[in-house]
Amino acid sequence: MQIDLTGRTALVTGSTQGIGAAIAVALARAGARVGVNGRDERRVADGVASLAEQAPGAELVPVAADVSGDEGAARVAELLPHVDILVNNLGIFGAADPLEITDDEWRRYFEVNVLAAVRLTRLYLPGMTERGWGRVQYVASDSAVVIPAEMIHYGMSKTALLAVSRGFAKKAAGTGVTVNSVIAGPTHTGGVEDFVYDLVGRDLPWEQAQRAFMREYRPQSLLQRLIEPEEIAHMVVYLGSEQASATTGGALRVDGGYIDSILP
Repeated sequence: MQIDLTGRTALVTGSTQGIGAAIAVALARAGARVGVNGRDERRVADGVASLAEQAPGAELVPVAADVSGDEGAARVAELLPHVDILVNNLGIFGAADPLEITDDEWRRYFEVNVLAAVRLTRLYLPGMTERGWGRVQYVASDSAVVIPAEMIHYGMSKTALLAVSRGFAKKAAGTGVTVNSVIAGPTHTGGVEDFVYDLVGRDLPWEQAQRAFMREYRPQSLLQRLIEPEEIAHMVVYLGSEQASATTGGALRVDGGYIDSILP
């Protein structure tokens, strides 16, 4: 399948590292002009430089703004007023005792992981529907369906994204705009490496630590390994293409068979 996104402009939130960076690179390699987003101008500049090495000749637009607040979202719309492919990737995660998560922490997870995506969808969806073409995506997680005991607040936010995605897909019905969620399974990023070591201890080499984590905390994975960010990006690029024109309102899994059901 040859996917060509030439002439399309994409915005990937939280794209200076991890899954977001892999998505930005993959979209750029497919020909899209890509907005690279992060909170800090220096970090965004470094991210753009790194991504440019991985996608030579790509048009990468630095978009430094904290999209978890109204002002930051408005700033993004100023810097990148026209977006054809919106990838709501920004998210925070961490382990915590469920009975010790404060009200402020619950609010923070909802604000960053859910409302940031809602704000940007409100900003960009009208233009997409007016033009008769657009792609809105939300990077969710297996934790939306299989809630981890040590990350209830994170799981809650990802479950909410599935509802948000399905609802906006109905709002966009019949317009030529598709709206979907991508359910990412346990994925290998720098932040996840720290998370794994926090759970299994830091005295193990990485390969042993990863296997111990999957065995003890994610035993239902059929891959029995962490997913690489590029594997998530492949699905996002497909959903951002013409070839995915009949796929909307869905929650598509790139979870390595982690969720033990036929449907989410």
